[in-house]
Amino acid sequence: MEKFNLPNIDHEKSALKTIRIKLVALNKIEELSKHNNISVNRLINECIEFALNNLPNDIIDEKK
Repeated sequence: MEKFNLPNIDHEKSALKTIRIKLVALNKIEELSKHNNISVNRLINECIEFALNNLPNDIIDEKK
């Protein structure tokens, strides 16, 4: 599995979208955000990108 890292995403285009997050997950994300001195938004975006890049091929192929 690829290593999770936090590159600079300040100059990337983004869109505003409201989502619901489980409270337990949000608490962990907020703690990681504080511990790593990064924004919650950046951490969530990196988590999403990491998950999408590491989807098993059989899941990706099923959607086609």
